[in-house]
Amino acid sequence: MELFKKTWDPILALSMIAVLDIFMFLTVGAWTVGGGETMMTGLIAQQVLGDDLARIPFWNLVFEPDPTYWKIYISLGMLFGAIVGAVLSKEFYWRFPRHLSEWVMITIGGLLMGIGIRLAFVCNVSTFFGLTPEMNLGGYLAMSGIIAGAWVGSLIYKKILEG
Repeated sequence: MELFKKTWDPILALSMIAVLDIFMFLTVGAWTVGGGETMMTGLIAQQVLGDDLARIPFWNLVFEPDPTYWKIYISLGMLFGAIVGAVLSKEFYWRFPRHLSEWVMITIGGLLMGIGIRLAFVCNVSTFFGLTPEMNLGGYLAMSGIIAGAWVGSLIYKKILEG
């Protein structure tokens, strides 16, 4: 499919993102903190822990697991769309870490991202599509932190793998 094989004009692509962002905001409101992923985690934890999950205040008072929570389906839709785009562009392949050190770094990085999402009460996707287009200083600070963290993380990753 030719649509996925060529680079789009940045002005056209960003204009389309802006229009879709406005539509999403008008339809569902602000896109907030990793809600879909958090809810999926809660549902999995509920299957594993059963009624014991209710003893944890976050899952009992703040974010009670609910399979009808709409943000689950937005998150799954983004994942599905990314896979479809990668397959259609013939750039999809499975890659598994070969060394224990890679698994450790992936795990630590994921945990740090999850902690950051909870502390900042914002996620990287909502920052990009919500706060940054609104010219929100917090969005620009968050994006600066994400870029700096990715840069430092890639340096650490490269250093560990090389040596």
